[in-house]
This record gives sequence, C-alpha cells and structure tokens, in this order.
Amino acid sequence: MKSHEPITLTRDCEAIQIPSGAKMVLPAGTVVMITQSLGDTYTVTTDHGYMVRIAGKDADAMGLERNASPAAAPSTPQGPEDLEKMVWDQLRTCYDPEIPVNIVDLGLVYQCTVAPLQMGGHRADVKLTLTAPGCGMGGVLAADAQAKIEGVPGIREAVVEVVFEPPWNPDMMSEAARLELGMM
Repeated sequence: MKSHEPITLTRDCEAIQIPSGAKMVLPAGTVVMITQSLGDTYTVTTDHGYMVRIAGKDADAMGLERNASPAAAPSTPQGPEDLEKMVWDQLRTCYDPEIPVNIVDLGLVYQCTVAPLQMGGHRADVKLTLTAPGCGMGGVLAADAQAKIEGVPGIREAVVEVVFEPPWNPDMMSEAARLELGMM
C-alpha cells in the first residue's frame, strides 16, 4: 500500500527513525504519508521530513486496520527440511524499510540453520547483513526476524546475528528482487 494522501495521527505513536534506528514517539496530530506498507510495518515520511517505521500494531493511529499477516505456516512440520523451509518463509515476511523487497530476496540472509535442542524443539540460527554497514536498522531487522521465527511451530529459540562479511552488493539479490526494483 502506498498513499500520497496525508494522514493525521490520532494518537501518540512509537516509531523508529530510518536509517539511524533511533526510537521516537510521533505525537498525535503529526501528519504522515505512507511510502511503503509491507510485512506488517509501515514506512512513512512525516511533515517534519523524518522517514520512520511504524509497527503494524500501531496502524490504528493512522486510521488503518492492521496489515493482514501472511498465510500461517503449517501447524506441524513433517521433518527438519520442512521446519527450515518454514523459517525461510517467515524471513520472507521481513522487509527492508526503504526497499520494497523482503530480506531474503534482497540477499541479506547469508545463513539459516535449524538444529534440535536437547530439551525438545529446535533452535534457528540466522546470519543476515545490511545493504549498508552504517545503517542503524540492523538491530530492528534482526529483532523483527527473530520474533517472526519464534512464531514458527517447533522453534523454541531463534538467534539472529547481523554480520558484515562478505559485504552485501546488488548481485546478491534474487532475480525477482531485481525485477521488482527495475534492475533487469
């Protein structure tokens, strides 16, 4: 969803500045315009020139209903390969706040492994990077990915690490991402 219509916030609303990652509160009455609405988050610009990310839980502050979550994963994975696929599918619901492509197709996820835990269930370990090393959104993207992975049935623990080796470059994007961004 993109809207070039001004929206006035009806209540105070938490937000995260892009690209610094700094948390802030937008007061009721702030005028915003949606530039991107993907993965249960909204990227908006404010009337004061900030670009910020607003969580889906705060959609009501913009007079909107929360984005529909992607289709739920099967309730019980049939094997380790199914569980790992479910984790990858959840990672595809995480979006860069400035680029309308999920972090998997952007080529930001370098590794995803799932291993059994002694106490039952599984642990997912993910390594992801950023399009720019100085971007302050790394912790935000990692937390988003971790929360979504922990929602996968059978995953009891998720560890998401932001890494910078090898450095990301546009060649790491999937063909679908390049097509979406007009790079083909």
